[in-house]
Amino acid sequence: MKSSPNMFQKFWKNLGPGLVTGSSDDDPSGIATYSQAGAQFGLGTLWAALLTFPMMAAVQEMCGRIGLVTRKGLTGTLKDHYPKPVLYGVVMLSFPAIILNIGANIAGMGAVGNLLFPSIDANFFSAGFTMMLLILIIYLPYEKIASVLKYLCLVLLFYIIVPFLYKQDIKAILKSTFLPDIQLNKEYLAVLVAILGTTISPYLFFWQATMSIEDLKHRKQKLVVNKKVIAAMKQDIDTGMLFSNIVMYFIILTTGTVLFNAGIHQIDTVEDAAKALKPLAGEAAYILFALGIIGTGFLAIPVLSGALSYMITEIFNWENGLDKKFHEAKAFYTIITLSLILGLGINYLGISPINALIYAAILYGLTAPVLIAVILHISNNKKIMGRYKNGLWSNVFGVLALVLMLLASIGLFHFQ
Repeated sequence: MKSSPNMFQKFWKNLGPGLVTGSSDDDPSGIATYSQAGAQFGLGTLWAALLTFPMMAAVQEMCGRIGLVTRKGLTGTLKDHYPKPVLYGVVMLSFPAIILNIGANIAGMGAVGNLLFPSIDANFFSAGFTMMLLILIIYLPYEKIASVLKYLCLVLLFYIIVPFLYKQDIKAILKSTFLPDIQLNKEYLAVLVAILGTTISPYLFFWQATMSIEDLKHRKQKLVVNKKVIAAMKQDIDTGMLFSNIVMYFIILTTGTVLFNAGIHQIDTVEDAAKALKPLAGEAAYILFALGIIGTGFLAIPVLSGALSYMITEIFNWENGLDKKFHEAKAFYTIITLSLILGLGINYLGISPINALIYAAILYGLTAPVLIAVILHISNNKKIMGRYKNGLWSNVFGVLALVLMLLASIGLFHFQ
């Protein structure tokens, strides 16, 4: 009996960037997308969680492996091996998309804070959360930030608990999971496109590549890449992506049984979902759902801003790293600060969170297929990757991700 806690502790200790990357994908904007899928089509999109998992895991594993082998982030590798227009094009499209995503998440956190404490204005919460995030990112060393982000992942367990607070039809759930009733209409396909765009997001590619090598440094291991290191990285990523998709599954399950069955079929924001749950599922479900939104915002925004800062500083060879103090990497922390301030500022420019998400989705839709194609090319290039180039299944799921993201991008522009 004594071995179980030790095994769990060892497993938990070995988890790192992969768990954080996967969990940050379930940010407030992602929760809004999954909530809309459940509210609009009930259990009709549960199967999408099974579909996206192997593709997410394959693409993120390639990114992590590129980071470990090249000892550089994705931007640095692009800079070394690809024409500058490819690099600058990806970064120029990613920058506004990430800012809009940050803005939507800050707005969602503020709105939910106002729901929990109606006497306090949502803008006050948004500004307060932004300041707290800046202080945490700038003043905490890497080990502390990594630890905080890792434990914030546990907030997502709220969404796994919520569906069990009321009676469920297990037979219907299993049927929808493994025998999907796919609807060939514009509304259904639009929701599937939104789910794909939310789960396979370009900023996660940059974060994973950079943080894989950062994590190896801080584990005080020799920077020698071998099969054991690659296997540990893959296990971490697989766990993170699986956790992310389980959470997506349970959010769709919650809204697909509670909201859909109550005739509530339109959810535009996370606060809409939280408000709708309160009278239908009870106070406990409402509070857990709302707290989860705030917790995931604290998890996702450092990943979004950090990914952006690593991208830009690698282009100009500026000092970067969450382990460095502000005076050691001024440009790195300045970019993070500006990204949060710009994100907060979106709330005061008359851009609604839902419109911010639409604009971000369009920009992500433009960059994701290009980036996945480049990632596949890099990870199959023996000159860059040596003996750690892609295996068969990495290519199979990577190409599948590329094809589906191309179709999703075409669908996104068609539906918008």
